[in-house]
Amino acid sequence: MPLQGSLSIERMCQLAGVSRAGFYRSLQDRAPVEEDMEARSVIQQIAVEHRRRYGYRRISAELRRRGMLVNHKRVLRIIREDNLLAVQPRAFVVTTDSDHEFEVYLNLASRMKLTGMNQLWVADITYIRLKKEFVYLAVVLDAFSRKVVGWALDCTLAARLPIAALEQAIAQRQPPPGLVHHSDRGVQYACGDYAQILQRHQMIPSMSRPANPNDNASCESFMKTLKREEIYANDYRDLEHLLGNIDVFIEQYYNRCRLHSALGYRPPEEFEQEASPGINSAGATMSFFRHGEIYQSDVGGNSSGERRRLLHRSPAEQAYRC
Repeated sequence: MPLQGSLSIERMCQLAGVSRAGFYRSLQDRAPVEEDMEARSVIQQIAVEHRRRYGYRRISAELRRRGMLVNHKRVLRIIREDNLLAVQPRAFVVTTDSDHEFEVYLNLASRMKLTGMNQLWVADITYIRLKKEFVYLAVVLDAFSRKVVGWALDCTLAARLPIAALEQAIAQRQPPPGLVHHSDRGVQYACGDYAQILQRHQMIPSMSRPANPNDNASCESFMKTLKREEIYANDYRDLEHLLGNIDVFIEQYYNRCRLHSALGYRPPEEFEQEASPGINSAGATMSFFRHGEIYQSDVGGNSSGERRRLLHRSPAEQAYRC
């Protein structure tokens, strides 16, 4: 411990009735008030730039990216004092119609371990209320990077809506054969026209089970983010006005700028750029642990190495063996 004469700093703080933390803060080149004002200014700038879409966690992460270490509790205090709290969500409305006679596919998404882009896409549809009508948004996300790779907006829930989003995603990404396409069991995703597009591009369909929304959670999370940070924060005149705003939000803000907590507080495009290029061509793995533990007699004639190979296959291999 450094000494001042015969007294340590700890002893001098005790005699003066001040804390050591306060003493060390007083040694900073700038006054604490000036430092606090600078932090407050940057926090306000971030909140305004992101149109009050960021809560205190993402603002704290953005401060760290800018080289400022500010405690998240302090950030929360400042945004409360300056009335910069994020816009709060509204109630969720279900738009899935799963009462149909089309084929319902096996849920593959819950068994996949992703290693790169274009291995698993997740799709969903949500409604948006305008002043005089309801319109509907269909999106397709890459589950690895959470990037929106395709979307479409229309005034109908017909199959042409998700088909337009899927075709945009295919045109932009050109996915390799064997990609798994996961959705809910809605009639729009189960109908013949949609299934034909998946088959034409050698995609493997996958669907969630009833009361198991977690497999499509990344897509539903995006819908929640879109509504809280864009839809509920604005009033739209008509479909054309909404279309322009959603285009800006998805293409310029969400994919390129917005920090995603599941990606280590990085935007989806930055996350994809930092991913190793060689890892994207490798297929995702899939495991059926129950099959290996309980029904080992089915593969009893194989060696242990062959048994492990059967239990860990790519999605394309699983689709043709299941």
